[in-house]
This record gives sequence, structure tokens and C-alpha cells, in this order.
Amino acid sequence: MNKHWRYFSYVLRHKWFVFVECCKLGVPWRGVAHDLSKFRPSEWIPYARYFYGDYLSKEGVERSFDLAWLHHQKRNKHHWQWWVLPLDDGGQKILPMPDVYCKEMLADWYGAGRALGKPDTVAWYVRNRDKMLLHHETRAWIEQQLGIQEGA
Repeated sequence: MNKHWRYFSYVLRHKWFVFVECCKLGVPWRGVAHDLSKFRPSEWIPYARYFYGDYLSKEGVERSFDLAWLHHQKRNKHHWQWWVLPLDDGGQKILPMPDVYCKEMLADWYGAGRALGKPDTVAWYVRNRDKMLLHHETRAWIEQQLGIQEGA
């Protein structure tokens, strides 16, 4: 099966699971609009090559994937990275995410886990939470939704 068909199949499966979760969270339209930027050539081609391609030089593929991932984060407000503001002094400001994007982000995590056959979102979050720059209000909401006790 070629890389584009395999990637298309994954994207549709992922979008379906995210849509289902968005409906449960009361934001069905976010589920419909979710990850539409993945269909742009600037994301599609590097993603398909990175995840499903057969390539000789991984370095060039990784570079184009990194740029595609940056584009994806900055085009989609459901990614926590969208809400990190780099400051001119080298610091950063973490902005709170509006509820609609918090819900879509959570649905994305559930949907990605199901699409990849790794549905334990709580375990994934616990492994990765210290790497995420989330505003304290956003983190509190996410952890409450995941049933994680404060300090756990």
C-alpha cells in the first residue's frame, strides 16, 4: 500500500475518533474541523514521507517533517504549543486555552490513542505532562477531566 493511502487511512481514522470524542464533550463542530490543515501539501507530503515513506536520507525527511509539525501547531489552536508566546527577552508566556480548544485537545489525545491502538490517554498524559507548557487553569481542567488528583 503506498504511503499516501496509508496516511489518508490514518488521518480519517484519527478524525473519526476525535469527532466522536468532541461530540461527547459538546463541541461537535471542532470535531468536523479538526486537523483539516493536515490535508494541505505543506503538512501532507512531509507527514506521509515521515510516517510511511521509504527514504534513503532520514535527515531531509526529518527537517521537512519538523517544519510541517511547526506549521500544524501554529495553524491549530487545539495544540498547547499555539498558546506559548515566546518573549523578546528569551522567556515565554503561557496563555490559558479557551474551553473549546481544551476540549478539542483532550478529544485529540483520546482520538490519537484510539487510532494508534494505544487508548490509555491518562498514562500517556502522565508520561508527558512535564514536557507540556500549559497554563495552570488549562492544566487543572485537563487533569480534572482525566481524573488525575492534584499532586499525583
